[in-house]
Amino acid sequence: MSCPSVPRNAAYRVRASITVAMVSRTMRGIPVEVTLGPEDGMPDQCAVNLDNILTIPKARLMDRITTLPAEKMVAVARAIFFALDLPATL
Repeated sequence: MSCPSVPRNAAYRVRASITVAMVSRTMRGIPVEVTLGPEDGMPDQCAVNLDNILTIPKARLMDRITTLPAEKMVAVARAIFFALDLPATL
């Protein structure tokens, strides 16, 4: 499993921790997942699972795998809203 960071770049410059979500080759097609693949900069087809969001020390990160485009991050945001049972509009 890999852990791409969920961006808040300005805050992460001064914080010692970073928020990440688990990525796995297991894809179940559920609303908390966003599929990723080579077209997104990932080495293989996979899914980021937004049921598994956690904060880890930045020191644990090694290399950035990819930066997702805005439209993929919109899908990530939708999956987070679904995972946390948040209203579609705040």
